[in-house]
Amino acid sequence: MMAAPLPKKELDELKPYIDKTVEKVLGISEPTLTMAAINCLARGLDRDRMNDQLRPFLEDSTETFVDRLLGAVDEVRSARHGREKDTRNRKRNLREVFADDDTDDVAASKKAKKPPAFDDDDVIPAASAESPGMLTKQQIQQMMENATKQIEERKKQMKIMGVGSATSASTNTTSGGVPSVPSNLLLNAPTATNYMNDAIEKAKRAAELQAKIQAQLANKPGLLGTMKQGGGLPLADKPDKVQLVEGRIVDASGREVTLVQRTPTLKANIRAKRREEFKLVQDSAAELNESSPFFDDRVALKPAVRQRRPFKFHDPGKFEAIAQRVRAKSQLEKLQAEIAQAAKKTGIQSAAKLALITPKKDDTEELEVPDVEWWDSVILRAETYEDIDPGVDEKGNKQEQFVGVTHLVEHPIEMRPPSDPTKARILPVYLTKKERKKIRRQNRREVQKEMQEKVRLGLEAPPEPKVKISNLMRVLGSEAVQDPTKVEAHVRAQMAKRQKAHEEANAARKLTTEQRKEKKIKRLKEDTSQGVHVSVYRVRDLRNPAKKYKVEANANQLYMTGMVVMYQDVNVVVVEGGPKAQKKFRRLMMHRIKWDDDQPSRDDDDDESDEEESKKRNKCSLVWEGTVKNQNFGSIQFKVCPTESLAREHFRKHGVEHYWNLAHSQSVVEATEDDTL
Repeated sequence: MMAAPLPKKELDELKPYIDKTVEKVLGISEPTLTMAAINCLARGLDRDRMNDQLRPFLEDSTETFVDRLLGAVDEVRSARHGREKDTRNRKRNLREVFADDDTDDVAASKKAKKPPAFDDDDVIPAASAESPGMLTKQQIQQMMENATKQIEERKKQMKIMGVGSATSASTNTTSGGVPSVPSNLLLNAPTATNYMNDAIEKAKRAAELQAKIQAQLANKPGLLGTMKQGGGLPLADKPDKVQLVEGRIVDASGREVTLVQRTPTLKANIRAKRREEFKLVQDSAAELNESSPFFDDRVALKPAVRQRRPFKFHDPGKFEAIAQRVRAKSQLEKLQAEIAQAAKKTGIQSAAKLALITPKKDDTEELEVPDVEWWDSVILRAETYEDIDPGVDEKGNKQEQFVGVTHLVEHPIEMRPPSDPTKARILPVYLTKKERKKIRRQNRREVQKEMQEKVRLGLEAPPEPKVKISNLMRVLGSEAVQDPTKVEAHVRAQMAKRQKAHEEANAARKLTTEQRKEKKIKRLKEDTSQGVHVSVYRVRDLRNPAKKYKVEANANQLYMTGMVVMYQDVNVVVVEGGPKAQKKFRRLMMHRIKWDDDQPSRDDDDDESDEEESKKRNKCSLVWEGTVKNQNFGSIQFKVCPTESLAREHFRKHGVEHYWNLAHSQSVVEATEDDTL
């Protein structure tokens, strides 16, 4: 159930109780928790929602704190309700004390009362004499006696009315001079007694209140003693004329007059005066601190009262200048985009990026101009170009200027490429299934003929007849009829013998574990003596251990050599092996491994975020593939290089620095294209 929000006045009253509750629960004072609790009460949250709001601060003790907080709220409300009820009762008692039976007094009590001219806490000079309008002690005593007499008379009247007959009620007056009361207004004895006691109590309360007012006025001197019955100061105490002489206020006779300074009574004036006094105290304390040896002027002291900040107006034309700069910046960005698009079409931007990553060389070597270029040093006789003399010798013959340059055509010797095999390769002939069966029959027939010849010559014993259960009667004939059980056992033994011979032959032809392993290695390990096939791949991100394991395991299973260099978004994978292994490894890198699986997927429909995600998506690209004469690496290894120079140096050690140049330049060009998109 939603509780009613509390007003600010009740929240101010509750703040000390909330601080005490926080200290009871936590053991320390926590202003943040106090403000959170006040906010919940101001919003009028119920118990459950208050638990949810305060649970991050208290965790397990939230419910205990909320119970105590709501209990404190109930106590404060009940105490306030009690105070308001006491105030109303006190006002009602005052009205009853000063009330009178006459209608004139009732009408006068209905008139609006004027506010008091002073408070209990105001300081007023003491009075030198009693006020003319106040009741004296004798008057109060006389009033009490009159009230007592009236009460006694009413008691007598009630007794007479209780014991008198109905006829006495028709008379207008009694013998004692007390006026008679109509029969319908007669009261019984208990009710009359209650009214008597109430009247006595009212008279006592009025006397006590009057005495209290006189005591308070006696403690405030100068309020009534200096006033006349009509109000104002006595004529003797009023100066006729005052004037300012040399900074002093004097009257006509030359006496100095001291003006009474009135103390402010409004709360706003009192606060202003206290603020000025506090400011003076702060200034004096600051002066004392400056004179102290421990004062540090580098620490800025915050004033007790926040200074009022003046208005700060902007200079005219400020925002116009800002708008001009924004427009100029947008035009410049548009122009740069057009230039970048044109540079991308012409290839200037890629060339500029590649020029930045070109390895630096010694400038002195490039600036040096040789005397003779290396391609001219073979045919020139002179050591420099200036020494060339196109003249004639002493005998008048034309001097030959170049060595080996004649009118004949030189044909270079043809050399065999290293990848060509030394022996001629013979293409195998593939037979059809029918041809293979025919050759098999011919071979079996020749083996059968050779066995028959050996039997005919007596070199081998004739083979036993091949008897089976199906041809038992046809082969043995009468023997099978005489003792069929013996014949059947003989036939089954012959069948088991043939089966055993067949299985032994198969086991003899079966390869051992080492032979199978060698056969598998021979099948996978290709001959690289005539040339080595090399592939260079570039991967953007190779930090996933699962993908690293796949690359290493497949390379080892295919008996390939190489190296993996990891540097930021340029992860270079170099593998060396045969053509079949390269084909399988290429399928692994380009298709089987899903490189963008480890990237976090986003369900954002924003086109710009999709473009940025596509730019940063992990992928693998084939940089270069070809053949080389020899292998440059051993078994595949991973190398992490924090800088580009270390990665380049690692390739330089193996003599394949150009692999790194290709991969790095391709990554730079790709990054340039992504930026221009």
